Amino acid sequence: MAPPASSQMAGDPNEDLSGALNIPKDITVFGNRDPNVRTATAIVNGTIITQTDVEQRLALVVAANGGRIPQEELERLRLQVLRNLIDETLQIQEAKAQKIEVAPEEVQQTYDRVASNFRKTPKDFAAFLREKGSSELSIKRQIEGEAAWRRVLSRRIEPFVAVSEEEVNAIINRLKASKGENEYHVGEIFLSATPETMGEAGANAQRIIEQIQRGASFAAYARQFSEASTAAVGGDLGWVRAEQLPEQLSGVVTQLQNGQISTPIAVPGGYSILLLIDKRQVLGVDPRDAQLLLKQLTVTFPPNITQAQATPKLEAFAKAVKDIQGCGKANEVAQSVGADVVNNDQMTIRDLPPQLQDLMLNLQVGQATPPFGSLKDGVRALILCGRDDPAPTSGPSFEQIQSQIEQDRVNRRAQRYLRDLRRDAVIEYR
Repeated sequence: MAPPASSQMAGDPNEDLSGALNIPKDITVFGNRDPNVRTATAIVNGTIITQTDVEQRLALVVAANGGRIPQEELERLRLQVLRNLIDETLQIQEAKAQKIEVAPEEVQQTYDRVASNFRKTPKDFAAFLREKGSSELSIKRQIEGEAAWRRVLSRRIEPFVAVSEEEVNAIINRLKASKGENEYHVGEIFLSATPETMGEAGANAQRIIEQIQRGASFAAYARQFSEASTAAVGGDLGWVRAEQLPEQLSGVVTQLQNGQISTPIAVPGGYSILLLIDKRQVLGVDPRDAQLLLKQLTVTFPPNITQAQATPKLEAFAKAVKDIQGCGKANEVAQSVGADVVNNDQMTIRDLPPQLQDLMLNLQVGQATPPFGSLKDGVRALILCGRDDPAPTSGPSFEQIQSQIEQDRVNRRAQRYLRDLRRDAVIEYR
């Protein structure tokens, strides 16, 4: 069982305790434990984590990244998955120690929602997981762990986190004073480390960055690797201003471009990796929030068609959309070039890929984008049928600001709580 909340909340989670150990510079290691020997299973306070548990959870990570994980990366991922399963086990055990239960019906409801996100029935999703080398039980255990930990935090930490009215009003005043300045939608992966393990954590952070730059999912890596409580939402910090972030992060986020990932950033207690998802102006009107009325024209091609064979159809399609005279002609033009037409009135400019956003900002009603896409997935063009410009925003509400401050404080205390659970656990590796 975890120590009392009073002891868990004491002290600074980023406190440097290395000096208290008094380890001499020159040492002799007695015994021959090889740090390169990898153990794949563990017993955590009597709960067994099997090789199957590890492999099925690893398969989820690989599937979430589209299978694009090099072989040499898999062993490191396997070790990280084992550490995640140990933490998950500790969280579930702590919930049970606090008499907190997550009903099977609740787990099933969440599982069904995940399945629907993949556009599958629960039965088809189970078959999909088996095909990928995972299982329904593996993802349900992850769902249970996340729900159990949230309830532990809501009982043991959140009631003791207070945010005063003065603190919130101070931020509102700073927002008004900084009207027109940038704010940032940020993702973060946090890797904890002691002073002795900073080198290893930095190398791990760099490997994660390289995988994401090669096309791996930032959110999937955040869920599996990040030790912040935002891991459950793919590392999403939401919208923040630079000055709301720790000093080490604020200087970095202002230099990133949309979609860019940072290098590893040393912070108290470990390393952070930032992803700039988007940026906008504080209390300003961003034209990328304009609501669009669009028609999409798509031409498709047979499998294995060559570029030379497709060129005449592509040229005819490009000329037709360039000369189009408003959305009223869209169906007629589509029929003439063999294109399909789809209507959409729920999209903003911000929702489009970055390459199309600048095009759309300068497009007039009735005009079309140049064709884009590929022979494999189809070539498309968007016709702008209408645009509703955004209204000025009043900024985040008092409640939203208060909630963000509370969440930041809960995150810091949750990291300390889990650290204490690890410290007191009896873990046997096999």
